[in-house]
Amino acid sequence: MTKGLVTKKRIGVLMGGLSAERDISIRSGLAVYQGLQELGYNVVLVDAGRDIVDVMKKEKVKIAFLALHGGTGENGAMQGLLDVLGIPYTGSGVLASALAMDKEASKKIFMYHGLSVAPFIVVSQGPKGKRQKTRGSVPTAPDFPLPWVVKPCTEGSSIGVSIVKEERDLNACLDKAFSFGERVIVEKFIKGRELHIAVLGERVLGGVEVRPSLEFYNYEAKYTSGLTEYIIPPEIDEAVYEHTKSMALKTFQALGCSGAARVDFIVEEGSNTPYVLEVNTLPGMTTTSLLPKIAGSAGMDFKNLIEEILRLAVKEKE
Repeated sequence: MTKGLVTKKRIGVLMGGLSAERDISIRSGLAVYQGLQELGYNVVLVDAGRDIVDVMKKEKVKIAFLALHGGTGENGAMQGLLDVLGIPYTGSGVLASALAMDKEASKKIFMYHGLSVAPFIVVSQGPKGKRQKTRGSVPTAPDFPLPWVVKPCTEGSSIGVSIVKEERDLNACLDKAFSFGERVIVEKFIKGRELHIAVLGERVLGGVEVRPSLEFYNYEAKYTSGLTEYIIPPEIDEAVYEHTKSMALKTFQALGCSGAARVDFIVEEGSNTPYVLEVNTLPGMTTTSLLPKIAGSAGMDFKNLIEEILRLAVKEKE
């Protein structure tokens, strides 16, 4: 093998899995696998199914590069399993992964740390499908003005997300979101520019402004070529951009993240206030995904990026 490799141990690129983001995860996994292979690493692809432990034992995996998105691959469950097995892995640990994946929990932590979040309520699917709002006096409707964004508490890639412009449409949108879990966030729609900031270790790499041609940056806009314009660096006031980047690092640290993550914001039109939307602890890793795009603008090509992510995992968890 070539000298200078981060590790000579066998690396398993964990991809696929059981979540609604399986197809995207496979695309990420294949890109990472190819990159590591070209760099000279001893690497194998692993589809993270229910037989994951047996497969990793059979393949003699000693380090896991996580290219999983959503579900048990990103919510701390896989991270906990790997901890029990004593296998180091890329990305955040159990607690940070679980917190970031749960929009209710993460928003409360952001608020505790003084980070701006959009006004929101949480609606739970109670006994026999009865809906219960966790705060406020109205059974489901929030007490802040329309429009509202309705989203599952524990999904990524904008899966199950709707924008409500008329209150009569709320129940249908809740039904859609409840098909992905028992808790749903209803938050105030903030009109403004969407910025995604990449953090690697304790370093902010930069950001990208996304301008979807659709109503918002939904699953279709994210994964259909030509539907979204990506501006690097964002065309935004420099002071606002720097403030958003410093907020991204503070957000990353508030959850206790490690490795690479993407912190998503809406910068409100008029006030220029950045509102934290969420943290993605296992962002897309295809060569055209946002994290690699941002890294590229910072002078780090795709292979260097995945090798640095691997180096952080070896340093922090081995």
